[in-house]
Amino acid sequence: FAMVHRAKWWLTGGFAVGLFAMLWRWHQRPGWMVSVVGAACALVVWWSGAPEPGFLVAAAGIAWLTAGRGGETGEWFDQSWSYTKQIIPLLVGGVLVAGLLLGRPGGEGLIPSVWISNALGGEGLPAVAFASVAGALMYFATLTEIPVIQGLLGNGMGQGPALALLLAGPALSLPNLLVIRAIIGTRRALAFAGLTVCLATICGWFYGNFIAG
Repeated sequence: FAMVHRAKWWLTGGFAVGLFAMLWRWHQRPGWMVSVVGAACALVVWWSGAPEPGFLVAAAGIAWLTAGRGGETGEWFDQSWSYTKQIIPLLVGGVLVAGLLLGRPGGEGLIPSVWISNALGGEGLPAVAFASVAGALMYFATLTEIPVIQGLLGNGMGQGPALALLLAGPALSLPNLLVIRAIIGTRRALAFAGLTVCLATICGWFYGNFIAG
C-alpha cells in the first residue's frame, strides 16, 4: 500500500510539472509566474500533507495565469470558467439531494437503507442487472453520480452494482434514449440501450465477484 501511495504522489507531481511546463512553453506564460504557482502548490501540499489544498492553490494559480489573456490561453480560461459555472450548482445540488435521501455513512436518510440493500446488496447478477437498468434510465447531471453512488454504497449497495450504475448512467438516460430514437430509429436505439445494459451488467458482475471481492 505504501508503494502505491508513493506512486500516486509521484504521478500527480509529474503531471503537475507537465502542466506548468505547457503553460510556460506552449501558452507563453512568464516563467516567474509559473514558478510562483508551482512553488506555492508544493509548499501547501508539503505543509498540509494532503493533495486537496494543493489542488485548490493550483486552480487559483492557473486562473491567475490565464484569466484575461488573449488568444487560446484566454479562450481556454473562458471556456473552463463557463463550464464551472454550469457544473458547480448541479454538483452542489446533487450532493445535497443525495445526502438528504441517502444519508451519510453510518446515518440513515429519507430512503431506508434496507430497501437499498435488498435491491442492490451483494454481488449477484439480479442486483447488478437492476443497477444497470436503473442507471440506463436515470439522468445524471455531470459529476452528480459520484455523491449518489457514495450514498448508495453507504446504505448497503454492492461493489458490482455500483460499477454497473457508474457505467450505464453516464452512457445513457431516458431523455437521451428518446433523442437517439428520433435520430436513428427505434430498433437501433433499443439495440444501443441493450448493449449498454448488458455490457455494464457483465462488467459489474465480473468486478464484484472476481476483483472487488
